[in-house]
Parts: sequence; C-alpha cells; structure tokens
Amino acid sequence: MSIRSHPGPQQPRRKGTAVDTDRAGRCTERVRDIAEDIVIVADALIHRASDNTATAPELLHLVNTVTSLAQQATGGIVVRQRSQGKPLSDLAPELNLTEDRIRKKYDPQTIDRDLATRTRPLRASLNTTAATVPTTKDLLRQPRQRLACAMTRMWKQSRLPQSALARHMNIDASYVSRMLSGERDISLQHMNMIVDKCAGNLDLVKPLWAVATGLQTPADDPVRALRSYLRALHYAAGSPSDTRIVSSVQRTIIKAEVRQAFEGPGVPQWQVVRQLTIAFQSLPEITWPLWRKARSTVEPGDSTSTSTATSTFSAGAFG
Repeated sequence: MSIRSHPGPQQPRRKGTAVDTDRAGRCTERVRDIAEDIVIVADALIHRASDNTATAPELLHLVNTVTSLAQQATGGIVVRQRSQGKPLSDLAPELNLTEDRIRKKYDPQTIDRDLATRTRPLRASLNTTAATVPTTKDLLRQPRQRLACAMTRMWKQSRLPQSALARHMNIDASYVSRMLSGERDISLQHMNMIVDKCAGNLDLVKPLWAVATGLQTPADDPVRALRSYLRALHYAAGSPSDTRIVSSVQRTIIKAEVRQAFEGPGVPQWQVVRQLTIAFQSLPEITWPLWRKARSTVEPGDSTSTSTATSTFSAGAFG
C-alpha cells in the first residue's frame, strides 16, 4: 500500500525586505556625496555652456557625467529603500518599472560594491609633469584644504556666527562646518553665498575653487591666471608679509621677485614661483602648468619656455 505524502501547511509569505541599517546608512552617505558631485559638475556645465570657446565634446562629457551620477544616485536610493525594509512599490511610479524589475535591476550587493569603489569626477590627478600620491605631510597642502583655509579665513574675518551663515545658505550648521574644514566639497553656489554673506572678495577664493574641483578652463590671459592663483594661495596662507615669505624659504628669493610674481612685469623664473608655492603651503606640481603657460605666453622664444622647461624639470624639481 503506497503512502502518499501530503504537503504541510504553507508558510506565510514574508512581507517586505530584511532590514540592513548599516547598508542603509552607507547608501545615505554615498547619495549625499553623489549629490555634491552633481552640483559641482552642473556648475562646470553652466560655466562652460556660457563660454563660446567650449566645444561640443566638452559639453557632452559634462552632460554624460551628470547622467552617470544620476544613475548612481538612483541605485543608492533604491538600495537604501530596500535596506530600510520599505516597499519597492513606492518607487515604481518614479522609475517607471515594476517592483519585480526594480528588485532585479538594483541588486543590493552589486550597488553597495559599485558605490564603495566609485571614483568621484573631477578628482583625478591634475595635468602635471608627474603624478604623485599625496603623503600625510602633504594632505594639508592639497587644493581642497587650501580652499577650505581661504573660506575659513574669510568667514572668521566677517565675525559672523556660523549659525547665521548656515541660515543664509539654508543648510545645517554642521554641513557648513564640514565645508570650512575641508571635509566636504564646496559648490560654486555655496562659495558665492559664503563670499556674499561675509562681504569677501571672490577673486581671492575662486582660483582655489577652480583648482580644487579640477575645473580650470583655458585662460584668455595665462599671466593673470597665474598671478590670481598665487594671490589666492597667499590669502589662504594668512597674507604673510614679503619679509616673512623670503625668510620662510631661507632667502632663496628676494622681495623684488615676490613683487614681480604678484604684480609683474613679466613672469619670474620657475624657481621663484616654486618657492612661493611652498611658502604658501601648497604643492609646486599644481602651480607648474599655470607657470608654464604664463611663461610661454610672455616669452615664447625664451630658453625657459614650455618646450625647454618641460624637458628640463623632472619630478624632483617639484619636491
């Protein structure tokens, strides 16, 4: 006599998704980072789209970057929703996808890994003669920290409470604090708002912002661009006197050369600009391309112009 097996009682179907608070927290933080990147790239797009010299491929690159960032943010938001145990059906109308399709398209492990390993746009190494990995000693000399120092100085000179600045910018005071400390990137809009509220000089911080975000555009006047950047570094370093500058580099340059770097005429030798960069707590390899363009514009036939200088200076010349 055969015995037929009878299926047991069906288990109730699990509702919702398992909660993973750690993953949800990571997604929240990474979506915030992506939002910052979108603002910075959008600033660049606005800036370049207003310039008749901008090429179509350049503009399309910025558009594609914004699109890619938006896709990354979407993945982070979906996985956060799922990790919080909230229904994916809430997202279906915005994504124009079925709940099942959303679940398959945005795998939590894949999205989590991709967000953890993504590279932030406009953070690639600058176009220099030598790509170097910053050491701990050089961290405070990095462009973002130089910008943060300049913005902090401008804020302190205004004597405004940080809370008043935050209200003016319509953001949390802790977020303002992270921008001024260099923990967070500063968008063009936020920089302009800080300068406006603090009654500061935009020319003393915008060159630093352009370098920190990698948005340096071809300058109509390379000599002026170099001088503006040096003045901004000087401001970020606390505006030391000529005497103090000369002393800080063991008198390897003289006051007249300091004045020439800031005011002209012409463009001083690389050694002068290099020493000034060091005195202002920045990295010479960042100033190098600005000096090279300025020098070749002023003295295209000089022995230290672009072609000769490029072959003469090695990576050791920056250190």
